[in-house]
Amino acid sequence: MSKYIIDGGNPLTGEVFIRGAKNASYKQIIASMLTSDPVELINVPQISDVKITKSIATHLGAKIEELGEHSLSIQTKNIIDTVIPSGTGEKSRTSFIFSGPLLARCGQITFPSPGGDKIGERPLDRLFACLKQMNVEISSDENSYTLKTSGLIGTDYTFPKPSHTSTEVILMTAVTAKGETIIRNAACEPEIDDLIELLNKMGGKIKRDENNPALIYINGVKNLHSASHQIISDRNEAVTFACGALSTRGSVSILRINPKTIYTFLKTIEKMGAKTNWGKDEVFVSWEKPLTAISIETEPEPGFMTDWQAVFSLVLTQSVGVSSIIERVFPSRFQHIKFLNEMGAKTKFFQPKVSDPATYYHFNPESDKPEYFHGVKIYGPSKLHATNLTVADLRAGATSTLAALTAEGQSTIDGVEYIERGYEKLAERLSSLGAKIKYIKI
Repeated sequence: MSKYIIDGGNPLTGEVFIRGAKNASYKQIIASMLTSDPVELINVPQISDVKITKSIATHLGAKIEELGEHSLSIQTKNIIDTVIPSGTGEKSRTSFIFSGPLLARCGQITFPSPGGDKIGERPLDRLFACLKQMNVEISSDENSYTLKTSGLIGTDYTFPKPSHTSTEVILMTAVTAKGETIIRNAACEPEIDDLIELLNKMGGKIKRDENNPALIYINGVKNLHSASHQIISDRNEAVTFACGALSTRGSVSILRINPKTIYTFLKTIEKMGAKTNWGKDEVFVSWEKPLTAISIETEPEPGFMTDWQAVFSLVLTQSVGVSSIIERVFPSRFQHIKFLNEMGAKTKFFQPKVSDPATYYHFNPESDKPEYFHGVKIYGPSKLHATNLTVADLRAGATSTLAALTAEGQSTIDGVEYIERGYEKLAERLSSLGAKIKYIKI
């Protein structure tokens, strides 16, 4: 257990370097197990999701060597187990992503039901439907799934809705499958393109259609080989620091980030009145005058990311007028609103009027529940006050931390271990921007 003690009311100013992407790094560690040769990964963040993934990979037979603070060498000459330990697998949704290398090299895997943040069910049906077409048999009991194959075969599969992680698992599964695999309606996030780049460096033959990025062709190869790859920077981290600057009326230079990966966010805050300047691999964000309210909907790439909406909602509490957020990607992702309300925010949940929810929302209708709201109105600006909070979600935790920095007085944030799933040394880096924040390990 760990916590932050925060004295708020100071603007965040200065510059910050962005670490490697959480949503790319742990998946690329898994992808490295597709070959018996060593794979070098550079720009690996020191976060708990990476630590969990390394633990599982080591249990399965990977030898992982630290090559400095943010680089790894991973070699898996032999996979010695095909069962993901339940104690680690349930802490993160990492577990089922190992399906790619274990099916390819061993023909089987057993993994516990995926864990991770409590943001609604993450159904595996879209992934399983494709795997079945690739000659994978799937069985399950109350707590786990078992996948087996006598040989992976390429297929032509259309995702009913884009799925970030399922697209990545199919890429790993298909890269050494017999024949060609075509993924239609594939997810288009830059983290997926980064995985494709790594797999192609390892000898894969994967290509997005130039005219239709949602179409991916994979020509299976017999074997993959050694490679070295630098992981893309974390765009969610970049947006977090930008929102921290805007909510505290500060300014921040965000270094080592490709502006193209957060283009939709930057255009959104510009419409609200924020000042931005972009370089090749840096972004400057500044509060110059009161921001105006705006309404957004979360969508898959290239839309406004669901991972951004929590920290962005804090910015809306400090903006003038009535804003709204409609969450279209996950059925339950407004846990942070409760914390903002406890600190003085004024909000109201609502259900969007939608003629066909099944096509409008990107989650499965069966994952929805009557108690889940998919829209929230935020009335600003609100003066936030200090409080003591216990968080149990990555993005809600980051939002609460920034809210405490925005509020006047001293706040305590418990549950920092959830924040550490996706942010490396967050307190230290916020301190470098002028925040008064203490990290306490309990």
